[in-house]
Amino acid sequence: MEKNIKSVVKDTYTLIAKQSKEQNETSCCGVGGCCSTVDYAVFSENYRQLKGYHEDADLGLGCGIPTQFASIKEGDSVLDLGSGAGNDCFVARAIVGETGKVVGIDFTDAMLEKAYKNNAKLGFRNVEFVKGDIEDMPLEDNQFDVVISNCVLNLVPDKRRAFDEIKRVLKPGGHFCVSDVVVKGNLPEKLKNDAEMYAGCVSGAIEMQDYLDIIQEAGFQSVTVHKQKEVQLPQEILQKYLNEEEIRQFNQKEIGIFSITVAGEKAIEGSIN
Repeated sequence: MEKNIKSVVKDTYTLIAKQSKEQNETSCCGVGGCCSTVDYAVFSENYRQLKGYHEDADLGLGCGIPTQFASIKEGDSVLDLGSGAGNDCFVARAIVGETGKVVGIDFTDAMLEKAYKNNAKLGFRNVEFVKGDIEDMPLEDNQFDVVISNCVLNLVPDKRRAFDEIKRVLKPGGHFCVSDVVVKGNLPEKLKNDAEMYAGCVSGAIEMQDYLDIIQEAGFQSVTVHKQKEVQLPQEILQKYLNEEEIRQFNQKEIGIFSITVAGEKAIEGSIN
C-alpha cells in the first residue's frame, strides 16, 4: 500500500511539473482534469511579495509559507523537504545570503529537472537539489540549522519516520518549520481513501492532534502551531464525497480540513526537556 501511494504521488507530481502554475491552479489536481477532486488553488499562498521569489519556481502547490515562521538567519544551512521546482528554496536563499546554504530534496525527476533549470538561471552556488525519499534521506546526521517543508509531509505514508529523519539531519539546537494539511473530526473514509485525492493533499492528511503527537513522540521540544487556516472546499466537491448530514457538520466546522504551520526544536545533547 505504501509503495502504491508513493507511486501515485510521484506520477501526479511528474504531470504537475510539466504544467505552468496557471494550468495547475485551474485543472483538477493540477493534472489536466484527470481526477474529479481538488484543485491546488484552495491551498496556495501568495509568494509574490517575498524577497527571493522566482516566478518559474512557483507552481502554486504550497499550503502556507513556512519561511515566514522558520526564524532562518543569515549564514544558516537550510533543508527543504519536497522542494519541487525550488520555490521555498529560493526564498530561503534570500534570507541565508551568500554565507548560508540551501538544499532541496525531492523524489520526482521532473521536479528536480525544473529546479536545476531554475537554479541555473539564477546562478546560485549555495543552492543544491538532491534526489531522495523523505523517509530515508541520503543526507548526513546533524548538518542543518533549519528544516522546512510546504504541503509535503501529509503525502508521506510514514510520518513518524519522516519526523525521525528530520530530527536526525538537524543540528543539536536546530529546528523545523513546516506547513501542512491536517483534518479535524472524522473525515469520511471514502474521501480519505481516494488515492487521487491523496495526491491532492487531502486524503493523506491525518487528525491534527495525531500529527502534533507524532512530532512530540519524535522528541521535539517547544512545538508551536504558528498559523492555522481552514481550507474552503467548493460545494460540488463536498457533494461528491459527503452526504447532507456530513456536509452540515463540515460547514459547522465539526469536521474540516485545515492548513497549519508548525515548528519544533531538536534538543541540545544533555539539555532537559
